[in-house]
Amino acid sequence: MTTTTSAALRQTMVDTQLKTVAVSDPAVLAAFAATPREPFLPASLAGLAHADAAHEVARGRHLLAPLALALLLQRADARAGQRVLVVGSASGYSAAILARLGAKVTALENDPALIAMAQAAGVASVSGPLAAGWSAAAPYDLVLFEGAIAAVPPAIAAQLAPGGRIAAVLRQGGVARAYAGTLTADGRPAGLAFIEMAAPNLPGFGQPQQFAF
Repeated sequence: MTTTTSAALRQTMVDTQLKTVAVSDPAVLAAFAATPREPFLPASLAGLAHADAAHEVARGRHLLAPLALALLLQRADARAGQRVLVVGSASGYSAAILARLGAKVTALENDPALIAMAQAAGVASVSGPLAAGWSAAAPYDLVLFEGAIAAVPPAIAAQLAPGGRIAAVLRQGGVARAYAGTLTADGRPAGLAFIEMAAPNLPGFGQPQQFAF
């Protein structure tokens, strides 16, 4: 696939998938239009890079679908200069989009093969247990989870800056909803989810506690 063809397909993805479902932030749209997705996928899936799908990049590990990611970043008001932690960054596509937005990104991953894949695509990652977050670069203005979670681990909640936000698909009782906002003092969502949204689970983020929207 030529560079020109890839760019045209990205623009079509932006025009037909993102803009038609209420993604209107110019910076978010520009970041998706400018960032190739093929390098972040296995070679066998490169031809499907611009489909609105949560592609599996390793066993049990997925990238968020482009629309899901775009809606979360728009709602979270991701901006240049913000410190952002991507939890379970996988092959690095979400981190690359955030870097394109001008954020100071820490991509946290625990799978060496995915870290190598991200590095090959130009995204540096840090390695460690996902639920522990990455305190060395905290505090964060935004924490993005690359997959559906049941609750925010206390260690990660503690790494948010005052007024810091999370962007995640939160799953409760089999229903997954997107949330972008602050947390209460005990680590629960401080507001309401904004849309039901399908996303594969992020392994290791089960249901340690109950919360309600």
